[in-house]
Parts: sequence; structure tokens; C-alpha cells
Amino acid sequence: MLAEIQAYLETLDELRSQVGNIIKDLPADGLNWRPSLPEGADPTNSLGVLAVHVAGAEHGWIAETVGGYPKTRVREDEFKYVATSAKESLERLASVAKETEGVLRNFTAEQLDGTIGKDGRSLPLRWIIHHVIYHYSLHIGHMQLTYQLWNEGKATASPRWFDRAPKV
Repeated sequence: MLAEIQAYLETLDELRSQVGNIIKDLPADGLNWRPSLPEGADPTNSLGVLAVHVAGAEHGWIAETVGGYPKTRVREDEFKYVATSAKESLERLASVAKETEGVLRNFTAEQLDGTIGKDGRSLPLRWIIHHVIYHYSLHIGHMQLTYQLWNEGKATASPRWFDRAPKV
């Protein structure tokens, strides 16, 4: 496996782990809670919705767009999700991890330099992978804030850069 691909997979594993750590011990009411906003404000998403959404986005971009898997993602349904426990979301994250590794593990340097067509655009493969990483990072920030609001101001633990950096 190319070192670059290995680095992408490790980053995605870390991001999935952060999502999982936020939701794994929450009861259904915590997974489905949404911050209250003034009337007319854009709706917020629950932790359960955000967890299935990031897994769905990874599946859509990597498995479907890059890997050519059948189109099964229904993005709109992710935002209607109601959790009964964290188990289903954690299973989705684990499943998409296997999918992503299966799609990317044998990519060559030449393939990484290539582009993939989507919605009338020619997207560099690296852009797609970075977009998935960016998307996770964005929503992990949302999840951390939502968790803190639900948990009466107490934040969930999140790794700092030196906890994640390689040991030299």
C-alpha cells in the first residue's frame, strides 16, 4: 500500500474514532437532542444525525464516486435519522471504514494523480479524499459543541495535536 494512502486511511480512522467517542455512551435522548434556536433559524442536527451523515458522505464519495459501488446513499434520509442507540451509528462507521480501505488500498500513484467525473465536473482524486477528511473535521466540531450544550456545558474529551502526532 502506498504510504500516502496509508496516511489517508489512518487519518480517516482517527476521525471516525473521534465521532465514535462522542456518541458511544450516549442514551437515545442524547443522540437525538437538538439545540433550541430562535424561530426562523436554520434547523440544527442531532449527534445521531451527524454521525450517520458523515458515514453516509464517506460512503457516497469513496465507495460510490471513487469505487464505482451502486448508488445507495440517500442524503436527505440521513437528516431524518432517529437513533435508538449508538450501536447502529457505530456499525455504520465501522462498515464504511472497511469499504474505504477496500476501495483505496490498492491505488497506485498514477491513480492518485487522476481525476474522477462527478456531476459534470472532473475532480482530482486527492481533492475527493481531502474533502471527506475536511467534512469529518467540520462536523466533529459541530458534534463537540452539540455534546457540550446537551451535557450542561461539560465537553467530551478530544485529542490534542500532540496526542495524535507520530512519535519521533
